[in-house]
Amino acid sequence: MSEQLPAIAETVETVEGEVIASGGRGMTFAFGEAESVRDRRMLMMECWHNGRWYEPPVSRDGLARAFDAAPHHASAIKLKVNLLARQFIPSRWLNRDDFMRFALDFLTMGDGYLERRDNLAGRPMALKHSLSRYTRRGVVDGEFFFVPGWRQEHEFRPGTVFQLSEHHPSQEIYGVPYYMGGLQSTFLNESATIFRRRYYDNGSHAGFILYLNGTDFGSAETEAIRKAMKDAKGPGNFKNMFLHVPGGKEHGVKVIPIAEVAAKDDFMPIKNTSRDDMLATHRTPPQLLGVVPTNSGGFGDVGKASDIYFFNEIEPLQGRMLEVNEFVGLEAVAFRPYERVGVSGGTG
Repeated sequence: MSEQLPAIAETVETVEGEVIASGGRGMTFAFGEAESVRDRRMLMMECWHNGRWYEPPVSRDGLARAFDAAPHHASAIKLKVNLLARQFIPSRWLNRDDFMRFALDFLTMGDGYLERRDNLAGRPMALKHSLSRYTRRGVVDGEFFFVPGWRQEHEFRPGTVFQLSEHHPSQEIYGVPYYMGGLQSTFLNESATIFRRRYYDNGSHAGFILYLNGTDFGSAETEAIRKAMKDAKGPGNFKNMFLHVPGGKEHGVKVIPIAEVAAKDDFMPIKNTSRDDMLATHRTPPQLLGVVPTNSGGFGDVGKASDIYFFNEIEPLQGRMLEVNEFVGLEAVAFRPYERVGVSGGTG
């Protein structure tokens, strides 16, 4: 803080960019610059290596945990996986299960891996999925490692692992998920839900203060009221209580709610806004995720929305995944043509 502190200040303390001056008559303080709490722990965009393999620029453990943070985030990814699997044609080299795992990894982690397993003659026999969370790209081109834990590593045979990466302007080794800009909204949605769950679990939504200031209440009456309120906890915490005060004065008994002040967290606006951010990040129409419209007009024709979504999102993904065929030299990946839903009563 550049300006001079008041002369009354007796002590000055600096902690993490915060300057505090305190004295006999008051306190002056200044905060440091605003900073994201997750950018240093989860997002690096630089890949360090140990001499054998590179570490991903984004924490794969963090992305795996974020997958279940909010319903619309996971649902939008699973929708793309299901649509890809629906059009996928299994081959003798790649079955549907390995393809779906490969697609889920690519959309969630930004990288998808398939290991080519050859027969004794050296020809491709099968393509098996390798979990992106633990697969690492080697420093030497063509080398890959599977590292599920400390001192647990498996080196793939050089040249047998196919890597499909989500493009990012700051990366050429690994991919970065396309939804990174929407993760803050995902975490906000999760935090709002957790806060409201704790709010209800601890019972503070039913809290109040019973204030008695009349002279008509003796120790016996006060004890009876206290016991009645105590017995109303648990399953009966919403029971009604009758109170009769003969000759009592106005405002002798007051019920002061305390939960309303603590609950001013704008739960629904936070949930709706963060949901819209997630849908925009995944470029997914709300009617395809089962979102209930709040207006009388609804979201429009779901068939036309499905067609546009498939052409704009799924077909480009199919084109990327056909790169597997170039790696193998065979048609291991193929998709059946899409039948439009919004025209001529087609069923897709």
